[in-house]
Amino acid sequence: MPLTEREKMLANEPYLANDPELVALRLAAARQLHRFNQSAHDETATRSQIIQTLFDTVGESCEIYPPFHCDYGRHIRAGHNVYINVNCTILDCNWVTIGDDVLMGPNVQLYTAYHPVDPQVRLTGVEMAAPIAIGNNVWLGGGVIVCPGVTIGDGSTIGAGSVVTKSIPANVVAVGNPCRVVRAV
Repeated sequence: MPLTEREKMLANEPYLANDPELVALRLAAARQLHRFNQSAHDETATRSQIIQTLFDTVGESCEIYPPFHCDYGRHIRAGHNVYINVNCTILDCNWVTIGDDVLMGPNVQLYTAYHPVDPQVRLTGVEMAAPIAIGNNVWLGGGVIVCPGVTIGDGSTIGAGSVVTKSIPANVVAVGNPCRVVRAV
């Protein structure tokens, strides 16, 4: 039996994002995100409930400040004691796993989705998506961009404004564009 477009997407195989099932899932997420992003500052219980229904899994003490954006939500797994500051964007066309005790500064972007570099293939509308994994006790500084297929090891710090194009080992400080390890911690 052939794979659905969603199954292809989660398997990092070429898929069509305009598939009716995927469009419906993005629309459902957009409705939830609208409620989340319109919530008042003191409506933490409402925001928490929305994230609980939107994400695949959410640990205790997960704080996300609006505005927050994602494609599906259902492909995000967040651990315990996660703090996500304002203007975070997660393109969760594949799994995004966020460990325990993770801090994200404002304007962090996690991109699982990517497109073919061949312009003729790109015109077909095909896309791909590779998973992202953020380890435990990781700090992503403000404006960090994490690209498809990247893993960031436990205990690492990624400096503000860095573009993470390759996986980062555990217990290091990494900075820059492209992001590179500058020292161990």
